[in-house]
Amino acid sequence: MRILVACEESQVVCKAFRKNGHEAYSCDTQESSGGYPEWHIQGDVLAQLEKKWDIMIGFPPCTYLTYAGTRHWNSPGRLEKRLDALDFFAKLWTADIDKICLENPRGCASPTIAKYSQIIQPYYFGDGEQKTTCLWLKNLSPLIHTEMDDLFSEKTHVEKPEPFSVLSSGKKTYFTDGKTRDAKIRSKTFPGIADAMAAQWGEAE
Repeated sequence: MRILVACEESQVVCKAFRKNGHEAYSCDTQESSGGYPEWHIQGDVLAQLEKKWDIMIGFPPCTYLTYAGTRHWNSPGRLEKRLDALDFFAKLWTADIDKICLENPRGCASPTIAKYSQIIQPYYFGDGEQKTTCLWLKNLSPLIHTEMDDLFSEKTHVEKPEPFSVLSSGKKTYFTDGKTRDAKIRSKTFPGIADAMAAQWGEAE
């Protein structure tokens, strides 16, 4: 299948689908850091939406959408940037592509654009981190994960991580707000999630 991985410079998801035999391309305004520039389209992903793709997996920027930034909600210029971010999210969601997944943290894209379909954590798929992640799914099944072995499936979960730190207010901090402030590191898809996408959605549904 032809897979478009929108707003991805790391190529984590792109490489997972390539490993499973699919023709996957990452697309971002930045150069790729994943080591396979021949699989990367550098430029505006909106220009790629009219091409023939079987699946699009998109990671629209969350800076102005996430509820983590509500303390800046009414800062000058913030409204305009939030509306622009919502418009970009909507253009990806309404693209003429049969199967779509968009990923974002909790934020105003749900329910403004559409209600998210599933919430996942990295530790559901073998990576020992907590980072609450919402998936918007169109013609794709929710990702399957299991807490324990049973007759039909093997356990995919690892132990829920301990908080990175506990603030004086009592708030527990995890990957997204404790370990790093580097935007590129924070935006990368965890390998276990990428492998689950490729394995489960890489088969014809």
